[in-house]
Amino acid sequence: MKKESVSKKINISADVLICFLLVAAIAAVYGQTGQYDFVTYDDGEYVYENIHVKAGLTWESIVWAFTTTHMSNWHPLTWLSYMLEVQIYGPSFSADAGLHHLGNVLFHIINSLLLFSVLKKMTGALWQSAFVAALFALHPLHVESVAWISERKDVLSMFFWLLTMGSYARYVESPEKYNYLITLMFFMAGLMSKPMVVTLPFVLILLDFWPLGRMKAGEGSGVRGQGTPRVSCSAELMSKPATCPLPPVSILYEKIPFFVLTGVLSVVTFFAQKSEGSVGSLSILPLDARIANALVSYISYIVKMILPFDLSVFYPHPFTFPMWQVAGAAVLLIAISAFVFRNIREKPYLVTGWLWYLGTLAPVIGLVQVGLQGMADRYTYIPLIGLFIMIVWGVPDFLTHRRYKKTGLAIVSTAIISFFAIIAWFQIRHWENSESLYKHAVAVTKDNYVMSYNLGNIFLKQGKTDEALRYYTEALRIKPDYENTHKNLGVALLRKGDVERAIQHLLVALRINPASAAAHNNLGNILASQGRLDEAIRHYSEALRTDPDNAEVHNNLGLTLVRKGNIDKAVFHFQKALRIQPDYRDADNNLKRTSAIKAGIDKAVLKIRETLKIKSESPNFCDALDKSKQELDKAIAYYQNILSPQPGYAEESLNIDNYPPVAEIRKEPAYLFCHK
Repeated sequence: MKKESVSKKINISADVLICFLLVAAIAAVYGQTGQYDFVTYDDGEYVYENIHVKAGLTWESIVWAFTTTHMSNWHPLTWLSYMLEVQIYGPSFSADAGLHHLGNVLFHIINSLLLFSVLKKMTGALWQSAFVAALFALHPLHVESVAWISERKDVLSMFFWLLTMGSYARYVESPEKYNYLITLMFFMAGLMSKPMVVTLPFVLILLDFWPLGRMKAGEGSGVRGQGTPRVSCSAELMSKPATCPLPPVSILYEKIPFFVLTGVLSVVTFFAQKSEGSVGSLSILPLDARIANALVSYISYIVKMILPFDLSVFYPHPFTFPMWQVAGAAVLLIAISAFVFRNIREKPYLVTGWLWYLGTLAPVIGLVQVGLQGMADRYTYIPLIGLFIMIVWGVPDFLTHRRYKKTGLAIVSTAIISFFAIIAWFQIRHWENSESLYKHAVAVTKDNYVMSYNLGNIFLKQGKTDEALRYYTEALRIKPDYENTHKNLGVALLRKGDVERAIQHLLVALRINPASAAAHNNLGNILASQGRLDEAIRHYSEALRTDPDNAEVHNNLGLTLVRKGNIDKAVFHFQKALRIQPDYRDADNNLKRTSAIKAGIDKAVLKIRETLKIKSESPNFCDALDKSKQELDKAIAYYQNILSPQPGYAEESLNIDNYPPVAEIRKEPAYLFCHK
């Protein structure tokens, strides 16, 4: 009894030490992100420009979180996590990128601790579980998921993924309805964080095989030694032999609710991505190109796991591959699979780890193309665990008769973790701001038109138009039909005074995508600056048809309507812009200014109407009307003066006669009688 007590205390001490080291290592590597900024690549849509997130946990924002497919996904818990942070820290928190970064880091710390705990519970192997957790915590491929604020869905979904695994282990140990329902609840929460969790039911079946040992070999199992379990139950779970082993049919039967939820969310996700235009068609990217990319990507991720260099926030899709590369990837995948299944009895962890890797990557491997990328580091956040399991359990097995095995493994493991931590620390530094991130991506990838375009946007916003033109031109050299580059190049050319070329590029953008709200808006701005107000209004209206919640377009349309004299409609659009974006300062100023114009003109018109009530036969009628008209002239002069100084807007382009009260007054017979 004393030996057992001492052993238990040693194990607890080891657990505490491992957890402390994991937390300290992650804090040392990722703590720098607390000083980092947002990046313009999606962070605005997710946080600092998102009015629903910035509002915190209001009833309206909660309803929006559960009903929106914004950003091509349905993940309400991810939206709620951002809102909760704003609610806790106050409205100013929505603009504090550092705190949002640290929120991701906190989830990553918790995930690393959970992974260690769950693996240890399932396998009973302390140091192997610790090493897998350390690889997960510090591998450079996971930097993107943690350092990118927009990837909260990665760390949050992994949190619920691991809670599901832990709860499932508890259910296996104690198969009660309560434990089953808790497991199902955590799984549902994971699905509401990121659709990639749809693969978790398959992983649970793999865990049933190893390390839980719940599968009983039977007819058609393909395993020698009928009637014997493929593996034995883990040490901790053997205390409940009634649940171990079970026939495969029973294993599958209990997963039916999980698969039903997987099916429902898969359909919802597909239609969400389809409706947002994120799913590429087969006419653009044929099936053979998708299969080739999938095969090569599976191997590329393994290579980057071993040699995590030249990591980029965006990898352009190559579209074509050399035949030798595709064939080599296919042969290598088949060879690894054959080796794994050949050792299914002696080394069952290889099957679990390999199928974990292949299966969890399947939804994002590119067979259904979502987005423009060929592959992405963030997609490895969950799948690499499978490879880590294969390596960490496999290497000691292949070194069974080596001398100084434990010492050697400890030294090599420490060296590997240190190597990955150093690489991760340097990789994180590229996430300090948008410019450093995009420049690094351009430097380490070939023909990266998306990052060249994003760099152009950075310099355009900074007022460095020549630099912006350089990167936009490079983006068009790589991909001449990239709509986004054409529409923003038009803005840059306009700033340089090259109006005709600016219009040409915006028209090209609209030929590529007639529904581009941004291109319509930019073209409307150019036409309005030339005094071509009716044409500008048509383009603004078309932009709002495709993007009705675009506050900037509402504001621009309002300004143009004021110049046309349609003041009431202008006020409506300014108010709409402010409802969409309450902190939109330009729209607020325009609304106040336009309301002042409207109030002055309405007051003058009212005075004229009162004068018109006097009988026109009165000898003083026209004199009285003339005095009232002077008030209207002053109001109109104010209207002209406040607008005509704008560059490109000549006084003759302003038309107050379209304002209904003024138009009606000037049609009055008595008014015409005195001013004929």
